[in-house]
Amino acid sequence: MSELEELRQKRLRELMVAQQQQSAQDKFQERMQEQEVSRQIDHIISQIMTPEARERLGNIRTARPDYARQIEILMIQLHQAGRLPKKVDDAVLKNILGKISSQKRETRIQR
Repeated sequence: MSELEELRQKRLRELMVAQQQQSAQDKFQERMQEQEVSRQIDHIISQIMTPEARERLGNIRTARPDYARQIEILMIQLHQAGRLPKKVDDAVLKNILGKISSQKRETRIQR
């Protein structure tokens, strides 16, 4: 019985090592895909926005990275739909940001 148990333990260890290797490989692939998507978004943004607008977006990214990514995706969608001018300048970006922020509901507590 002990020989059978040793074989079971050995096989269990092999399976655990294989699972850890697969998990590490999956994480690596996921990071590579995220980086590729990020590069594609950055490339498209550089084509549709002026340097001043990209600088403003960079400032937003410093404070709120998730919000900046949402804005980038929105800008790409608007560009693909043909609803943006050829190049988005700082004034157009400010206008879009103003519209986005005005759509947010503010919570007010009255006492």
